[in-house]
Amino acid sequence: MEVQLPSPAVSSPVPLPEGTCALPHLGVIEATGKDAASFLHNQFTQDILLLPPTEARLGAFCNAKGRMQASFILAKPEAERVLLVLARELIAQTVKRLGLFVLRAQVKLRDASADYELRGLLGGAFARAHPDAQAGTRLSYAGGEAWVLSPVATHPRALWLAALGTAAPADAALPEAAWQVAEVFSGVAWVTSPIFEAFVPQMLNYESVGGVNFRKGCYPGQEVVARSQFRGSLKRRAALFETPMPLAVGAELGAPGEPERIVGQVAAAASWQDRHWVLAVMVDGATQAQGLGAPCPLPYAIRDDL
Repeated sequence: MEVQLPSPAVSSPVPLPEGTCALPHLGVIEATGKDAASFLHNQFTQDILLLPPTEARLGAFCNAKGRMQASFILAKPEAERVLLVLARELIAQTVKRLGLFVLRAQVKLRDASADYELRGLLGGAFARAHPDAQAGTRLSYAGGEAWVLSPVATHPRALWLAALGTAAPADAALPEAAWQVAEVFSGVAWVTSPIFEAFVPQMLNYESVGGVNFRKGCYPGQEVVARSQFRGSLKRRAALFETPMPLAVGAELGAPGEPERIVGQVAAAASWQDRHWVLAVMVDGATQAQGLGAPCPLPYAIRDDL
């Protein structure tokens, strides 16, 4: 299956800085063993068996109702080794939940965060070294590897992983807030504790950014995810908004003049230069809610042709 990833928007809502960010909110799960790839293939929305070592892709781990328990960028550096980068706060429970399905599979799952340096690369030296880097690829860079994400405006983005103790890429040090606002502008929200089991993947537009493979075999929640896509039963979608004040992830959004009628929920939020933005999952195409400002265009098209 060809994975179509988003192209950069013409511009971002505000100019973004360039450099390198520490990412303490993210961590790493490592799966090793003869059955590592096949086991995870049977658990996730992404095709692990056919994932080449040169790629890094978005994926999700769902419950039986198709609601996401975790989302991640994953790579398969070796046939018997898979790495997942995800919200650090979800690592322990994700390892535990996956462990319930291991049974006789020859796979070992562990929190490997302490073994890696993890940074976010936003434009800057990375962009100059790899001006033509394509989203979804895995490249050697600065003593480690760069997992290229969807760009924001003219800024290439990547996750940088290297062995613990490797010097971080030489570039301007940016605050974590710079990375978070770039994530929101990318239109891709990560599953975190406040939205644990809140959404099926399409509610966060994952099928439109290569995060769901509809041609692979079963995984927990697969039937619900497929039915949402092909029977037209999906009533909620993620959209990007500027807000007059900061909003918390997980916050419910009431209709204008009817605060008791919930029309949306915040999936991701960020602030930069005294301005604030959210990715909110909205009901039935709603474009207004209490606490929301003007909608902003997403850097990708919603795909209904899968």
